[in-house]
Amino acid sequence: MPAVEIVEVAARDGLQNENSVVSTAAKLELIDRAIRAGARRLEVTSFVNPARVPQMADAEAVVAGLPRRDDVTYIALVLNRRGAERALASGVDELGAVCVASDTFGIRNQGQTAAESLAVACETVALARAAGRTAQITIATAFGCPFEGEVPIDRVVEMAKRAADAQPREVALADTIGVAVPAQVTEAVTLVAEAIAPLPVRAHFHDTRNTAIANVWAAIGAGARVIDAALGGLGGCPFAPGASGNVATEDVLYLLDRSGIATGYDRALAIDTASWLTGLIGRDLSGKVRCAPPFPPAHGEAGPRG
Repeated sequence: MPAVEIVEVAARDGLQNENSVVSTAAKLELIDRAIRAGARRLEVTSFVNPARVPQMADAEAVVAGLPRRDDVTYIALVLNRRGAERALASGVDELGAVCVASDTFGIRNQGQTAAESLAVACETVALARAAGRTAQITIATAFGCPFEGEVPIDRVVEMAKRAADAQPREVALADTIGVAVPAQVTEAVTLVAEAIAPLPVRAHFHDTRNTAIANVWAAIGAGARVIDAALGGLGGCPFAPGASGNVATEDVLYLLDRSGIATGYDRALAIDTASWLTGLIGRDLSGKVRCAPPFPPAHGEAGPRG
């Protein structure tokens, strides 16, 4: 199989749901540790209303403190034109635009219907391209909505086609509340990949129902070549009832490393960073590999090294 790119999202999607505000310095250390572990695309912050997401109130300060490297791309989430303009002014490399496959979730999350959110996402890509930057589009609630239930696959495919017309870097399918199962993922990724080719498909999974790692494998098998993940399995959405953390980066690395799929990461360093992050957050996180004995075991080593 070809290599798979992992987009590290702990610093934004991972932290956004934390009640205790994490300092800018700690966020920058998390980003630096992730880079040392091999991350080369990272979602670092979001330019959103700080009254609604206080954890992201220091967006400009985070971007200003990032180590500038030619081999690393920093992504900022934006939900509207004002956020996009703030992000571009900060100097961030890439904009992450979000449209929503569910009207109810879109209105509650970003004050937009599905159609309105798609129009804004396409406008965001145009703004980024005009500024010489890249942008991506994520279709949230692509596999299910906490308010409306099942989301028709035809709606998702049509949204992906329209998103692709804006020429983003890629189109992502997000399991925002962690309801997807592998058969559903295989169908959705296959159909979307065919509909938007040659643009890549990215996949984003939450582990609410313990299906995220299986969904990652299904997505890759169906043609996704970019996977979002968060160190430690940190994350959640403040506007999605019951949503739990992202699929853990170190768990994805174990899956792919053992399957002969290159990622460019050092799994041991990723596990170390996930352990450090557990201390920063002050509670255990959902990633499994960090807590497991090493395999294959190093000579004389029996600690939890994955």
